[in-house]
Amino acid sequence: MSDPLAIGTPVRRETRQAAWQAARLALGTASALGLARFAYGLLLPAMRDELHWSLGEAGAMSAANGLGYLLGALVTAVVVRRLGTAATFRWGMVLTAVALAATATSDAYPVLLAARAAAGAAGARVRHRRRHRVAPRRPRRSGAPITVYFAGAGVGIVVSGAGIPTLGDHLHLAWAGLGVAAGLAALLSWTAARAGEDAQPGEEAQAAGAGRVHVWPLWGVALAYLLFAAGYITYITFLSAYLADRHAPLGQVVLTWTALGLAVVAAPALWSRPTAQWPGTRALAVLLGLLGGGAALAMAASAPPVILASAIIYGATFMGVPAAVTALIKANTPPADWTATLAAFTTIFAAGQTAGPWLAGLVADHTSTAATLAWTAILCAAAALIAASANRSRRAGTGSADKTPDAQASTRR
Repeated sequence: MSDPLAIGTPVRRETRQAAWQAARLALGTASALGLARFAYGLLLPAMRDELHWSLGEAGAMSAANGLGYLLGALVTAVVVRRLGTAATFRWGMVLTAVALAATATSDAYPVLLAARAAAGAAGARVRHRRRHRVAPRRPRRSGAPITVYFAGAGVGIVVSGAGIPTLGDHLHLAWAGLGVAAGLAALLSWTAARAGEDAQPGEEAQAAGAGRVHVWPLWGVALAYLLFAAGYITYITFLSAYLADRHAPLGQVVLTWTALGLAVVAAPALWSRPTAQWPGTRALAVLLGLLGGGAALAMAASAPPVILASAIIYGATFMGVPAAVTALIKANTPPADWTATLAAFTTIFAAGQTAGPWLAGLVADHTSTAATLAWTAILCAAAALIAASANRSRRAGTGSADKTPDAQASTRR
């Protein structure tokens, strides 16, 4: 009788190696998202008080990061053509750490805006790596590497949530700490991005310009994605300010943020099957509906258990929305047009993410920080309704029943 542990051993070994590589690449997501984008929300209350900002000015800092991401995404293809994917990832990690450290050097508003924009631009180069293959050669055998990679954002939130609130009003020390953490992530992930995996420096960049853009056939998904982008970012940007205005104790802030981050880590396990198997836009609509409901829950009562439940629902859903949109694009467009269509949706997302926190901050200046949570709840609820009512788009040139094996596998992933 064959040894069951020996059967498929090369597959297991390859899967473990891919998972370890993905775990180190996940540090890129932890740095670009958890540290460089989302951790700002933890620092916003102290920056608002010490630097005498309005909520609109505070929201503009998050908008600057979104604008930087948009600009960085637009030039990444040129950088990849010159340097290759691995080098782009590595230097994006380094520049993210430098941008975070630079934020600790000044209190001048223009300098801080520039630093936040630079962090967003560098993060776009880091996140470009996720398009590259980090799964094993037999992707249907295991989704672990992809799951581990996207869990990096949650790890970054957990690290930030556990560390930053304990520093109190020591803003420069907090930003310096984020810079050090991002620098350590760059060091640990340096060899994970192997240049040998790049087919040719520029091959992927050339592919970025190929194919047709399919936005109009997916107009309902595109509009829902725009509203989601404008809405989701305001919750995590202003959550700590909302808690500060209600005199939440340090322990509650730490618990809320760490629970939110852990929910992000768990999200792929919760949503990978619905995203792959539920028909049409059902998974997207459910995700958006839960996200809007989670934001509204925090407004219903300021009791710690209610806020905690709101944060967990938010963390368990918001990272699933881009995955659901990606699955819909790959299920309803020809493979040759995936890259161009995904790039168009990335631009839509970045535009919403840039405008959302600034506009929500302006509204909150005339009301209260609760308006920022209402902003998330209303926009995500509207996006859910649009997604639910959108007709299922058919792939250009073929029906859904004629999906290629590659399209089916991509949808499952």
